[in-house]
Amino acid sequence: MLLGLPAPSLPLPGPRARLRAWRRTRPFWGGLLLVLGGAELLLVPLSPLTVLVSLGLGGIAAIGIGAALIVAGLFLWFLPQARAYVSVHALLLSVLSFVATNLGGFLVGMLLGIAGSALGFGWTPLPEEGAGEEAGEETREGAAGGASRLPAAVLPVVLLAALATGTPQARAEPAGAGPPAAARTPPTVTTSLFAPRGFTLAGVTELPTADGPRRVLVLRMAAASLRDYRLHTRDGREEYALAADSLELRGDVTLYLTRFSGCIEGLLCVTFSPDGLPAPPVIPPFVFMTRVSAEQALVTSDVIVTEGLRLGAS
Repeated sequence: MLLGLPAPSLPLPGPRARLRAWRRTRPFWGGLLLVLGGAELLLVPLSPLTVLVSLGLGGIAAIGIGAALIVAGLFLWFLPQARAYVSVHALLLSVLSFVATNLGGFLVGMLLGIAGSALGFGWTPLPEEGAGEEAGEETREGAAGGASRLPAAVLPVVLLAALATGTPQARAEPAGAGPPAAARTPPTVTTSLFAPRGFTLAGVTELPTADGPRRVLVLRMAAASLRDYRLHTRDGREEYALAADSLELRGDVTLYLTRFSGCIEGLLCVTFSPDGLPAPPVIPPFVFMTRVSAEQALVTSDVIVTEGLRLGAS
């Protein structure tokens, strides 16, 4: 550099600044590692090495897992609020690639997938300086709304197609229009199968009870089917039990829960609570849960249809 002359600047300062701002609002590096790991798993069976098992189940698994990891990386970029749910699935797929494909792309694709999953799961958004809680919520909701407006062609997968049909934003219940009072102690509910339609995570609110307000998780859906439904009350000396072979909730269905646990697709067991929400704000409509156990503070629905309804008391 000559004395007295300004230092040369990098080209395209405007696009680089916008890219840097976009990158800092999502687990960018975790998504990048997942995309690279998935691409490596896809390319390995196409390489000319003769030691690869590129045909049969090994080749199909490599293509499927590689494509799924690429989609998971894109989810981390364009739907960062679903990072916990996506990262757990990407981690399981990365570990599975070791036995289902060519040793996880000779360990390279598997290690990239594991590292990307860890970065995506551990990433936490930082609040902007000088912004309060309301501003932070508006920023997150704006990011979610922007992600929902992405064209479905960006993520050419059935999962994204299901999400693109309608992406409501996660939000808390408004303060002035709360639900009716709930029982002092939430009854326990168990069901062998919980199949919601249009399942959305609506946030956390407080329900009035005889002992004061209680924090609950709010789940909304258009309809839900339950099998082997069992409800047991725990509020008072006498206990009441409600059982049904099947229970159908239709219309504007809202569940207020203090705890909700089950196994997604019968494989991945998770627990939801007002203090921990390991799930994206929108669940694809074909997802179901088995071995569900919940503490149900309140449920509202336009229509309830049951078969084999039984009521007992102790």
